[in-house]
Amino acid sequence: MQVAIDGPASAGKSTVAKIVANKLSFVYIDTGAMYRACTFIARKHGLDYGDESGILKAIDEDGIVLEPGENGQKVLVAGEDVSLEIRTPEITANVSQVSALPGVRSKMVDLQRKLAGSTNVIMDGRDIGTTVLPEAEVKIFLVASARSRAERRLLDWQEKGIEAKQTLEEIEADIAKRDYLDSHREVSPLKKAADAIEIDSTNLMIDQVVAAILAEIAKKTNTSK
Repeated sequence: MQVAIDGPASAGKSTVAKIVANKLSFVYIDTGAMYRACTFIARKHGLDYGDESGILKAIDEDGIVLEPGENGQKVLVAGEDVSLEIRTPEITANVSQVSALPGVRSKMVDLQRKLAGSTNVIMDGRDIGTTVLPEAEVKIFLVASARSRAERRLLDWQEKGIEAKQTLEEIEADIAKRDYLDSHREVSPLKKAADAIEIDSTNLMIDQVVAAILAEIAKKTNTSK
């Protein structure tokens, strides 16, 4: 079974996807982390974030590998664990530009489909239900208000020990800007698949969102029997 969870930045996709995957013993794939890794590689090589050919070459040189870890998915670049580094404010601020590059997007989509393979998988991102896994049996579109997402991002940075150099209002403005960029890019823009179930997590606890997703998966599982 393939489960696609899409939605804007900091809507809680990765958090709930990891929990659901663990409960069902599905493979979890965080595609957002892959684009963050591409952005990290660009910075590591001193490349402009719009230098598509340079970034593609650097990705081929370094390689991006996803591995299961104690706290979810580990991201390796050139054999080194960069799971924390890819969550820094600089990477967050520039990942939309890198992920909009057609060549980068094509390379990552190919990798994502290979990772999905023939196993039971839960994959989250921006274009999973529309582009990467359009035949997914369950499609979720997870949304939340920009303010609540800004609060979550700030808390996430604090928990990871990452210094926040922005106010809550500035983080909220950045999130709104990224929403616009992700929704208006030419290649695989962020949008709700026609057959996706929308869940607004603004006023929901994590376990409530998880329960709602598990219920949708159960419906499909029962229907297929």
